Amino acid sequence: MGGIGPALGHVSRPTKSEISKNVDFKQIFPTSNPVIGVVHLLPLPSSPRWGGNLKTVIDRAEREAAALAAGGVDGMIVENFFDAPFTNGQVDPVVVSAMTVIVERLMGLVTVPIGVNVLRNDARSSLAIASCVGAKFIRVNVLTGVMATDQGIIEGCAHDLMRYRRELGSDVGILADVLVKHAQPIGRPSLSLTVRETLERGLADGVILSGAATGTPPSLEDLEMAQAVAGSKPVLIGSGATWENIPHLMKAADGAIVSSSLKRHGNINEPIDPIRVSQFVEAAQRATSTETNETAAMVNSRALDKVRS
Repeated sequence: MGGIGPALGHVSRPTKSEISKNVDFKQIFPTSNPVIGVVHLLPLPSSPRWGGNLKTVIDRAEREAAALAAGGVDGMIVENFFDAPFTNGQVDPVVVSAMTVIVERLMGLVTVPIGVNVLRNDARSSLAIASCVGAKFIRVNVLTGVMATDQGIIEGCAHDLMRYRRELGSDVGILADVLVKHAQPIGRPSLSLTVRETLERGLADGVILSGAATGTPPSLEDLEMAQAVAGSKPVLIGSGATWENIPHLMKAADGAIVSSSLKRHGNINEPIDPIRVSQFVEAAQRATSTETNETAAMVNSRALDKVRS
């Protein structure tokens, strides 16, 4: 992997093109419109609901990852979801240690790309974990701007994070939420401007759009607007995707991060149900296949019209 090894030894001065180079999403996910499942870790040490046994957390995480892989996801992301209430800054070092152990275990269990999200917005720790164990990407809830959240005011971290990635010599991809769920922006920034600034000024490798809260989807109109601004950069659905709405939403998205609808009975607190995973993946694949066929038919029709003219 392009990891922290070179950063600890001799480091040559990077060229201008290397400084500005983003991580290619398609190198992480060669499949079109990837489905990325979420492994929600049980409460970790220092969490208010920590159960006292890390093996229990690891065993549950391994079962969740196995269920996602069996259901056919294209990737997965590991989150300290049940550590709520979250800090709005850096997590306790024991959380970083525990997540590093767990992510490394999961990477030995499944073959799909794995990402990391240290909640609520500890992107530096996410990047450190991913860079050390060879994970492929991280999710950052607030990369740019300022958001009012239930953890307090959270400020963007792009300045620190992008320099840290360069310092580590890391090739970990950075997927950033735009106007993240469970939060309100300070001021009234437009969606299109926020997407543009997240990509052009925050240097994110892709953006994530969510609804207002976990389990609620973004609108098709917002996804279309984001895609129009993002250009070749990916726009992912970050919440609320189900097998009923994914054919509709995937028309204007480049993939989906999904958790609630993959859980037993669709309950976020329940374990992952591999049957529900399979149902979701099949629905997403049908949507992608239909879109591809429609695009091909349109191209062929235009070509035929051109020949006739």
